[in-house]
Amino acid sequence: MLSLKLPQLLRVHQVPRVFWEDGIMSGYRRPTSSALDCVLSSFQMTNETVNIWTHFLPTWYFLWRLLALLEGPGFRAEPYDWPLLIFLLPACLYPFASCCAHTFSSMSPRARHICYFLDYGALSLYSLGCAFPYAAYSMPASWLHGRLHQLFVPTAAFNSLLCTGLSCYSRFPELESPGFSKVLRTAAFAYPFLFDNLPLFYRLGLCWGRGHSCGQEALSTSHSYHLLCALLTGFLFASHLPERLAPGRFDYIGHSHQLFHICAVLGTHFQLEAVLADMGSRRTWLATQEPPLGLQGTVATLGLAVAGNLFIIAAFTASLLRAPGTCPLLQGGPPEGGAQAKQQ
Repeated sequence: MLSLKLPQLLRVHQVPRVFWEDGIMSGYRRPTSSALDCVLSSFQMTNETVNIWTHFLPTWYFLWRLLALLEGPGFRAEPYDWPLLIFLLPACLYPFASCCAHTFSSMSPRARHICYFLDYGALSLYSLGCAFPYAAYSMPASWLHGRLHQLFVPTAAFNSLLCTGLSCYSRFPELESPGFSKVLRTAAFAYPFLFDNLPLFYRLGLCWGRGHSCGQEALSTSHSYHLLCALLTGFLFASHLPERLAPGRFDYIGHSHQLFHICAVLGTHFQLEAVLADMGSRRTWLATQEPPLGLQGTVATLGLAVAGNLFIIAAFTASLLRAPGTCPLLQGGPPEGGAQAKQQ
């Protein structure tokens, strides 16, 4: 192992446009790296290193939280706790998928796109995973057993398919129409987030003028922190700040995608704490209500969503594999010195 050399790093004008990142001028890995090179690069300072570790380490944190809950007394035998389990599974999956995508995305243009297809699918399943505990623990009292409550999880499952489809498709026009691609990808993830959090927005509106006297509709502080982190995550994803203001200054540490990762992970942490708060404070009250979705319905909805997302990813992957090597999506055209890097 001591004889292995760390991969050589390149500047933006030395890699095809498909690998460019907005405002990132150096620290690029070879666009034909081997799998071993990709793994080794995670131990040297590249423009992807912090991206990799800011999601690899949180994967273990959320896995630890999951295992700690599973080992708790009566957790696996208590149906009331199952929606929390459904939430934690994709909460462990999405940072791991993102870590893998950033690690192996420099193997080839095709590998890069496929890695991010899988990353988008994991994020879409996370958006669905959020809907299960929200439907079980966080619904406003006036919504219980109403039509929106009954359709909340099935709609979130459909949204996950829509999210995966739009986000995967957004990679195809990103070189010719980067603005359209960015808007499409941002909308693909913003819409499921807004839908999932409708119960929280409604409860927040009910409590806005009531101070601390809104009873079962009260939101914990963790809910506020989660929403704030989500707002920061969206801003960083869309703005590409600070590197857009000072290209080359934040190539290795401090660029928006690293900050985006940190805010996303913190948001998931606070979301977990908020769900646990709702579970505890509303347990007695919810015990008198009929559960909205039984185990069979939960497994069926989740299974169909996973299968549908895998089918969409497979369809886009097959389309990508059939594309000729001269396709602009795979070549990206000759690099132009001094040009702005593309958006991820």
